[in-house]
Amino acid sequence: MSTGPRLVEVRQNVLKQNDLLARALRRRFRAAGVYVVSLVSSPGAGKTTFLEKTLSLLRRGRGLRVAALVGDLATDNDAARLARAGVPVRQITTGTVCHLDAEMVGRALEGWDLAVLDILFIENVGNLVCPALFDLGEAVRIVLASVTEGADKPAKYPHMFSRADVVLVSKTDLLPYVDFDVGRHAADVRQLSPGARLMQVSAVTGDGMQAWYDWLQLSLPG
Repeated sequence: MSTGPRLVEVRQNVLKQNDLLARALRRRFRAAGVYVVSLVSSPGAGKTTFLEKTLSLLRRGRGLRVAALVGDLATDNDAARLARAGVPVRQITTGTVCHLDAEMVGRALEGWDLAVLDILFIENVGNLVCPALFDLGEAVRIVLASVTEGADKPAKYPHMFSRADVVLVSKTDLLPYVDFDVGRHAADVRQLSPGARLMQVSAVTGDGMQAWYDWLQLSLPG
């Protein structure tokens, strides 16, 4: 007996339930006045290094109240790294699950006074497939794409890039040493998500980070 239709039905129900929970989270975030940024990438794109630099600068240089939720299959290594920025960090360990969902985020927020925050970052599990399907109640979704991955990632993972509000090309300090077609990558992103903002950054050298900080601060409500 084929399980195809049944499997599709189960998936649809899971996504429908997640969407309901995500809507409730979005209402909660708006009521608290916290701007929620979801950050996704493939493994090794430099997501945690980028976020660590971002958290530190926003807290120390711009006086913003920031915090982070970190999703990972195992270990709390990334959460420990981000905590060095001197901001509140909570870990979500997913085990065998390759993405965060709205229920996980809701549980991780228990007892957290969101009203004391300006920005909450949610760092998803390193994956460009599963996280694309799950709304987390975020205000904006950032996709980080490293130059070391090659320029074909938007074409290979169209669903993720089509849902991106901002696409950050990371590790640009390595551009002289890798084969990365900036024009092709940008063209593919614009075809999939015409309204997405494109930026190039290097968390190591700081190139492009100022423009990223400025954009983020200007995006805050009020």
